[in-house]
Amino acid sequence: MAFTEEEQQLLLEKVENEFWKHRRPPLPLRDKIREAQRMKDQAIELYFERPHFRNKDEWIEHAIAKIRYVRTRDVWEIYWQRADLKWHRYPPSPEVPTFSAALEVIHRDECCCFFG
Repeated sequence: MAFTEEEQQLLLEKVENEFWKHRRPPLPLRDKIREAQRMKDQAIELYFERPHFRNKDEWIEHAIAKIRYVRTRDVWEIYWQRADLKWHRYPPSPEVPTFSAALEVIHRDECCCFFG
């Protein structure tokens, strides 16, 4: 079951206040890189966008992380995108009890999977 409108609004506020507020690109670079997120079903994907090097009008995405809510177990699963472009569970903390905890794990990035 997809997130309700209220859940979506709450999650977007948390992403803004607990994650992008600390990870947003500096103001002088905002025309070169920008932050974004998308929600699909029970998952939220965080990514950066930047202009394509050949066509500055075209923006390409760089995945950061995917956070998926499992309602049946009331846990949040954390994924990172490997070089094979598939999502893999994040080894140090594959599950956390809250969305805020998931954002904190991604922000800390202990294994340098999300930000290199």
